[in-house]
Amino acid sequence: MSDSRLDTLTSWHADWKGLRVGVLGLGVTGFSVADTLCELGAEVLVVAPDDSSDAARLLPVIGARLVVQSDLTTPPAELIDFDADVIVVSPGFAPHHPLIVWASSTRAAVWGDVELAWRVRDKTGRIAEWVLITGTNGKTTTTQLAAAMFAADERTVAACGNIGLPVLDAIREPDGFDVLVVELSSHQLHYLPIEGPGALHPAASACLNVEDDHLEWHGGADAYRAAKGRVYANTRIACVYNRADATTQRLVHEADVIEGCRAIGFGVDAPPVSDVGVVEGLLVDRAFLDDRRHRALELTTLETLESSGLDAPHLVEDVLAAAALARALDVPPDAIHLAVAAFRADHHRSEVVATADGISWIDDSKATNPHAARASLLAAGPVVWIVGGLFKGVDVAPLVRDDTSAVKAAVFIGQDRQMLREAFRRHAPGIPVFEVDETDTERVMPQAVTLAAAIATAGDTVLLAPAAASFDQFADYGARGDAFARAVHDHLGGDADGRHTIEPPATPER
Repeated sequence: MSDSRLDTLTSWHADWKGLRVGVLGLGVTGFSVADTLCELGAEVLVVAPDDSSDAARLLPVIGARLVVQSDLTTPPAELIDFDADVIVVSPGFAPHHPLIVWASSTRAAVWGDVELAWRVRDKTGRIAEWVLITGTNGKTTTTQLAAAMFAADERTVAACGNIGLPVLDAIREPDGFDVLVVELSSHQLHYLPIEGPGALHPAASACLNVEDDHLEWHGGADAYRAAKGRVYANTRIACVYNRADATTQRLVHEADVIEGCRAIGFGVDAPPVSDVGVVEGLLVDRAFLDDRRHRALELTTLETLESSGLDAPHLVEDVLAAAALARALDVPPDAIHLAVAAFRADHHRSEVVATADGISWIDDSKATNPHAARASLLAAGPVVWIVGGLFKGVDVAPLVRDDTSAVKAAVFIGQDRQMLREAFRRHAPGIPVFEVDETDTERVMPQAVTLAAAIATAGDTVLLAPAAASFDQFADYGARGDAFARAVHDHLGGDADGRHTIEPPATPER
């Protein structure tokens, strides 16, 4: 199919019939792509390593074909013969994956699911404003906060994308939405065009922070940063960046945006003109008001954030970023305050799972990289730190060197323990370290908790902030956090199935 024909496919109501589309991957994203394209009338061929999932069994029902090949280092013959016009890539496929290298060498256009969603966003006739959020850490919390702020202003809103609900599923909701708050991973951003008919033009966008992560996937730090920067491309109203992160500021300055778009900084310090920040216990807006040189609007208070479990500095930053995005689309301050007051963060994000004998046990399993773990370490007092997993090509040594002043002991888990041994030997030789060398997933956390309990005393925090991915030993960070909570409650004699504390913690459960 010619490029000119593909250029016309910018509406649900365009002529998609006869389009041959190969879909790589059959996870949640891959199935949403196949389902959407079949509904549009395209001819769809899905490639996956197995056919054991419910999605695989549903493909014939929706009208798609499935090709199963366990080894995807070479393209299946059926895919080659299919001669696709478009290949839609699930975000798990790295750009150097053999299938992606092959696809890029064919005549087919290579899209991601988010580009497809943008092209067909007018399905219901009610076209939502898009708000984009990325960053190494804090994406999900900020996405949920922003969605809550729009909802508090009585707008229909969906939090979607990398947060779990595929964007295409939100697009196809029959009643439509006023706003889509779209969390984007660096993987999804890599596959987004920044110009042409598939390029997004969001109302507002934010990059919360940038630290080394997913370097193996991207092939290096520069490529990772470039992917994050794509979130700002073509933004119309406001690009939100972190005043404490020079990379996000540079990415904003380098972005090609729509004329009139403003750069809005956030930070936990007093904000300059056109930014948001904190003054004397108040979160304030000096960006979205006429007399911003002399006045500021109160959005909420640190006291309110404390009652919602959002008072750690990195979570305050998330609130400010979300507020800036909401204010860019005219959400009033009272709606922001209402949303924050009612908000509770997800499981596995700085979640107190128990307190007993003066010791707090905190699950921050969602700290899957050193930057996220740093925020948890800086927010805690004396810490017994449970750390380790898969570091994905990221160097953990700077974290150990710079941010372990409050760590009284460390318990290593996971596959990449040698990296931790070397980092502690070089940069923190005075901190006692202990290792869990158990490979049985069911026994990893009980051993880690037993070791930590033998070290911790009243006033300490036992912190699960692994600074690494979980896939070496657990299905995902949620499974890792759940295993930690069960082990803690088993050790303390509490309810192993719930998140009940042995003693009420100082702040509500998050």
